[in-house]
Amino acid sequence: MRFLYLVSKGEDDPTLASVPLHLAVNGSAEVGHDTQVLLVGDGVDVVIGSKAAAIVGVGLPPMADLLSKLKEHQIPVYV
Repeated sequence: MRFLYLVSKGEDDPTLASVPLHLAVNGSAEVGHDTQVLLVGDGVDVVIGSKAAAIVGVGLPPMADLLSKLKEHQIPVYV
């Protein structure tokens, strides 16, 4: 299967910003699906500077860990 996850929330809503990335790296990529991520609007904030270090959604891994897993799984990210 192929999945494109859309991230449209940023540091103002850390949980909604983290959910698509969590599903991408800890769900789809782990089971071998063709996975891609698209950052739009406020979602671009998660990759600007060191903002990711401060983003932690409720009940989710820190944004920095999710971004590291994106690299680890070589998931394409489009901005």
